[in-house]
Amino acid sequence: MMSRSEYLSARERMLTRIAQTRDAARSGLPHWASTVDGTWTFTPDGDWTGGAFVGELWLAHLADPRRFSIEDAHAALSRMLPRAERLTAFKGFGFYHAGALGSILFADETARAAAMTAARSLRDMFDPRLGLIPLGGDAEEASAVGASESSIDSLQAMGLLYWAADELADARMEEVANAHMRRVLEIHVRPDNSVIQSSTLDPHTGKVLRTHTHKGYSDISTWGRAQGWAMLYTAHAAMVRPKEPLWRDYAVRVLGWWIDHVPADLIAYWDFDDPAIPNTSRDTAATAIAAASALRLASALGPEEGAKYRVFAERTVTQLLKYLTPTVPEDRRPPGILTGGCFTRKAIVRDIDAAENVELIFGSYFLFECLAILTGLLPSGRI
Repeated sequence: MMSRSEYLSARERMLTRIAQTRDAARSGLPHWASTVDGTWTFTPDGDWTGGAFVGELWLAHLADPRRFSIEDAHAALSRMLPRAERLTAFKGFGFYHAGALGSILFADETARAAAMTAARSLRDMFDPRLGLIPLGGDAEEASAVGASESSIDSLQAMGLLYWAADELADARMEEVANAHMRRVLEIHVRPDNSVIQSSTLDPHTGKVLRTHTHKGYSDISTWGRAQGWAMLYTAHAAMVRPKEPLWRDYAVRVLGWWIDHVPADLIAYWDFDDPAIPNTSRDTAATAIAAASALRLASALGPEEGAKYRVFAERTVTQLLKYLTPTVPEDRRPPGILTGGCFTRKAIVRDIDAAENVELIFGSYFLFECLAILTGLLPSGRI
């Protein structure tokens, strides 16, 4: 594992990359970038990923307020606002990191208002027949799935809902968050604690008609990021709802599966069951999510019971930093790029997501969040 000074050095490299991205993103928000020259592919309103960049800007302002202003975060957030009331469960990810973080860290009213609009919309999307918030007609996979589809990815709604429930003392928001969490986990966490990405439900009864994956290798494989989302949001729920042992139990189980199955170097393959392993893509983004999950669970469990998860997070971050471009004259790439991200290798996804060995903005966010915690910039358990 690395020393604090080494983590600080890596944090500074990532701040350099965040500044470069901010200066390049005069319109739109970053989605993924070439690891050859660092050039970004942008989306006009952030798609489901753009909130990760706004989250980076909030954390960057915390680290270096002279180089990164509140206005930088506001400008990026403003491009996301059309998504706040769209029918997609995935906006929970974007508006938690783009909005709730600004409110939590800086009591920023602009950020709070945007996050609240998205949270209320998510609450109202809850379908009592299904027992959960469906993906929604505006979700990025909407063209490939039906109206009664769910996925482990939809746990992205949870962090925003719990935050808003606390802010507003909104019992309905809390009820929806709990019901959605419970139902999604029941459907998508297998008996062995691995995770299947997607499900098709009967729109009238909520009965599960089939489970499948549209981003992993197969309908019986474990796509790395599916396991990642399950780990992240169960650990987050365990952290913000410590009196609910179910979330803690799920978090220990799904993170335990990851620890038992991740390669020895701790960098996950894009899908744990790709028969081409080891000659296939890694996914540093899923791996960064795993590290962030472990830090959340360590905070939830406390210094004694959580110590092994803190150590696992530190070991994982140390390995991830081998994928972070350095600041050396012989490397012409911009420093601070997290290489080795894989959106998916599956052919049915949107063209904009058909990217391997790239920088994924959400992978970079979670690595930067981990570095903020490991360097003491951000107290563990704050976000």
